[in-house]
Amino acid sequence: MCDDFTPEDFRNAEQRMAGLDRRGFAVLGVGAALAGCTASIAADGGSVTERMVSITTADGVCDAFFVHPGKGRHPGIVMWPDIAGLREAKKVMARSLAAQGYAVLVVNQYYRAGPAPVMKSFAEFRTPEGQAKIGPMRAQLTPEAITRDATAYVAFLDSQQAVDRKRRIGSNGYCMGGPFTVRTAAAVPARVGAAASLHGAGLVTDAPDSPHRLLPKTKAGYLFAIARNDDAKQPDQKVELRKAADAAKRPADVEVYAADHGWCVPDSPAYDPGEADRAWKAMLKLFATL
Repeated sequence: MCDDFTPEDFRNAEQRMAGLDRRGFAVLGVGAALAGCTASIAADGGSVTERMVSITTADGVCDAFFVHPGKGRHPGIVMWPDIAGLREAKKVMARSLAAQGYAVLVVNQYYRAGPAPVMKSFAEFRTPEGQAKIGPMRAQLTPEAITRDATAYVAFLDSQQAVDRKRRIGSNGYCMGGPFTVRTAAAVPARVGAAASLHGAGLVTDAPDSPHRLLPKTKAGYLFAIARNDDAKQPDQKVELRKAADAAKRPADVEVYAADHGWCVPDSPAYDPGEADRAWKAMLKLFATL
């Protein structure tokens, strides 16, 4: 996965993000330089409203980024970041989704250790210092902790004026956040109606509470977008996900994409505009069911 990237790959990814200030990014379309992570947003930022928020959980107070259309009520989305956490790249992606008509909450999954950004870019995770920093934070994200957090995040969305409670809530997650979307659907099955895992890790394990074993406890539809190099390492994952979804009678799109782990995220060295666009459209199709 990310171990395969060179320093030059990371430099290119950082340069790509550095060239996209908010105004420059806002005028891009889905088919432009960051296809799959962009949508039409007014260049002055007037079409969406955003702010940092604090959410009380059973374990403390989580800081999160909340962005939604400036007017009306919309389906809520819980976005789980990848291993590098809540940072500018995730805010960029959330603004795009909000511009499509969703109230998006990007959480700091590491809030127990401190406020975001834990890291400014994905490249920072690949340093020895970054991995040493993330290790203890990641260890705190047990299945039980994620379930408690997910319950609090859904409750937060349901308390917001911008969220339409007559429609269900969705969740999307990247890398380590992929399985968290399933746990979100299992935590509040009456409210969560869609979960999208983009190059998710750890979806099929031997654990009794492996995410794929939770599908019968949910009422959600799913997108499992799998990276080709993840599939090469765990070829049975797609088969087990398909079997689990069918057995649970849950609608699910299970597909291996022609891109490597991290392909949906603009500050990842694996970012692939064409395949990111395909995954973006598949996710929007899923969220249209909310």
